[in-house]
Amino acid sequence: MESLLAVVIGCLYAIGLYLILERSLVKLIFGLLLWGQATNLLIFTSAGLLGGKPPIVPETGKLLSYADPLPQALILTAIVIGFGMISFTLVLSKKVYQRLHTDDLEQMKGYES
Repeated sequence: MESLLAVVIGCLYAIGLYLILERSLVKLIFGLLLWGQATNLLIFTSAGLLGGKPPIVPETGKLLSYADPLPQALILTAIVIGFGMISFTLVLSKKVYQRLHTDDLEQMKGYES
């Protein structure tokens, strides 16, 4: 399972890099979104995959196999922060498009405020 996730993470990073190198502002935003999701999967996979195990220690005190809760908390925080950043970036790109009537990054360089 870890090898499959490694391939998926690599593909997400590659597709994100391809989109970031495009000239469109919208493709840049989606590339950053894919990079964020790939990083979340990387953190999740590096913690180890324990299917069906809760991220807590039982009250009995016996240390059975349990999932590490720290990577899960980091990923949940990263998802919330990433959602806020992507929302802000999409609104900003909409305002830029309304003002300049283009989403081409090369054409945006020539405009002055």
